[in-house]
Amino acid sequence: MQDVVRLPQRHAGAGELFQLLRDGRPRTRADLAAATGQARSTITARVDVLMSAGLIAPAGEASSTGGRPPTTFAFRPAARVVLAVDLGASHARLAVTDLASAVLAETEAPIAISDGPDAVLGWVVERGRALIVEAGRDPADLVSVGVGLPAPVEHSTGRPINPPIMPTWDDVDVRGMLAEALDAEVQVDNDVNLMALGEHRAAWPDVDDMLFVKVATGIGSGIISDGRLRRGAQGAAGDIGHIAVPGAEDVPCRCGNLGCLEAVASGRALAERLRAAGLAAQDGADVVALVRAGDLAAGRAVRQAGREIGSVLAACVSLLNPSLVVIGGVVAEAGEHLIAGIREVVYQRSLPLATQHLRIVTSQARSQVGILGASAMAVDHVLSPGAIDALLDTMIA
Repeated sequence: MQDVVRLPQRHAGAGELFQLLRDGRPRTRADLAAATGQARSTITARVDVLMSAGLIAPAGEASSTGGRPPTTFAFRPAARVVLAVDLGASHARLAVTDLASAVLAETEAPIAISDGPDAVLGWVVERGRALIVEAGRDPADLVSVGVGLPAPVEHSTGRPINPPIMPTWDDVDVRGMLAEALDAEVQVDNDVNLMALGEHRAAWPDVDDMLFVKVATGIGSGIISDGRLRRGAQGAAGDIGHIAVPGAEDVPCRCGNLGCLEAVASGRALAERLRAAGLAAQDGADVVALVRAGDLAAGRAVRQAGREIGSVLAACVSLLNPSLVVIGGVVAEAGEHLIAGIREVVYQRSLPLATQHLRIVTSQARSQVGILGASAMAVDHVLSPGAIDALLDTMIA
């Protein structure tokens, strides 16, 4: 989106036309007219206004069928940039992306989410501004921010609600704080929802029904159904980490209940179990290191955790009937131990029809999955038909 210009008239509907061009494929005015059924004069006016906004640009000429070859137009992802923020219990990843979610610059640092919103979000603002400059972009190019938090998030407000591992963040206006500091649109969601979105967009765009399961300090899942991320009524869909596991009724969970899946199968729970057995394990990364070093006790513990996760996922598979389950998070890096345990129980307990074509795999996007999802959420918000029309209206006003 280039410098603000004054346009001769309103062009309601340009946002809908723009959606056809978001796939990056060049199209002529005639192609767009044929796809929409709109008059050539309407298409011409809307193409012109989208070009004036910098969202599309000429992309060469199409083959001529006689006379002058027609000009093609395509999406211009470099028009603006997005800041993608992936916050975990003990890490932060930031990336600057273009409007096609291509990463232009990124950084990672250890943080403690328990330090509170002022400290953590202050760091995000400071480092985010610097990262935009490192990407070679003007801070004014920032159009949107996407944030993933390791907590239940009310997506409509962007506020974490009763987060077990970050109590000082309860009902904090994360969206408002960042929007004021960065002067950009801000969208906030649960980190696992964004991992599901990032994995779907980056690795499995043709899969309509998918579960993404994160196994790290906590456990959670994101649901892709009919090709769309499903958050539920208040944004709590997919919170499998706090489903009770049979046989674990005496194990306390950080949420205040007993016997939660997270309390027996998360990276934190595994580390506690191995530490009690005399092994050096402070967190999930240490557990993975022990497995990779060939420690038999660690390998057995991770496989058993996979079985416990599988017992919950078997019910999810029967309920939602996904064609793909993707396992991510730090504990998923322990190789086949975790996923073998999950497969063992899911295929045993779910109905044959639900598992007939079911694949259970590890994440392909890996450490970038969260920032890719945060970018996708932010981009989808600012490039929606309504947002584009509103942008064009402000240029006209």
